[in-house]
Amino acid sequence: MGASDPRLNSANKTDFRIKRMLAAWKKQDPPSTRVKPIPISVIRRVAYVAQHLPPNSHLLQAVADMIITAFFFLLRPGEYTDTAITDTTPFTFQDVQLSVGDTRLDLCLASDDDLLNTSTSVSLTFTTQKNGVPNEVIRLGRTGDPFLCPVLAIARRIIHLRRANAPPTTPLSRVFDGTTTLHVTPSLITSTLRDAIKFIGFDLGFLPQEVSARSLRAGGATALLCANVDPDVIRLLGRWRSDEMLRYLHLSAEPVMKDFAKRMLNADYRIAPNQLVPMQ
Repeated sequence: MGASDPRLNSANKTDFRIKRMLAAWKKQDPPSTRVKPIPISVIRRVAYVAQHLPPNSHLLQAVADMIITAFFFLLRPGEYTDTAITDTTPFTFQDVQLSVGDTRLDLCLASDDDLLNTSTSVSLTFTTQKNGVPNEVIRLGRTGDPFLCPVLAIARRIIHLRRANAPPTTPLSRVFDGTTTLHVTPSLITSTLRDAIKFIGFDLGFLPQEVSARSLRAGGATALLCANVDPDVIRLLGRWRSDEMLRYLHLSAEPVMKDFAKRMLNADYRIAPNQLVPMQ
């Protein structure tokens, strides 16, 4: 009818209140479109490459460590990457605990050997991370793998940060390479995952462009589901507050579905008769 668009301000741009509202809707958990979950074979490929990098490949080694950490802790990109976005809350040096049994190690005084070879578990303390209860702690133990392990991945990050004399508030995903400060970004995580998928090939059942940094959270949850971990426990670990978590868990994962048809043959049952069924 010729009236001006009520969504636009005097500069003919979308009103900042509407932009902020739309941005908040986009960050709702879960996202509107599901990403493909990253299987452990992809994580193994990333870990293998990282093990064979030159010692001075600090950024690429950090990328591998943060991929491993995100997979096992079911983290969102804003929690394990280092960006300039102000509303993300990545885990930092001071959020970490490494322990030997029930004894906490002093991360500033413990030797590298203690962190890498003696520690038996690692904990992350939630401060302002999304859907996390303040001061809640999630603790994971060793996997037994010499590289693919959340304890070792975070221990390597702690060793790197303290060698650089980084303050306690430094994100685990920050990298110091001489006088240069580098950042593990979501785009760097995405490109690393896609390169690993290209190497493995089509046997995974999806294409590289179908994954992103968000796929690690879905991949970790799906791995737990395939390991027969109770969905309620998965929801607690991933801090999902509703059954929307199930949208992340792709039931097409072969270990979950492979024997369902066979099990259904043994699921014979009878229905309790209602009032319409005549008495015999």
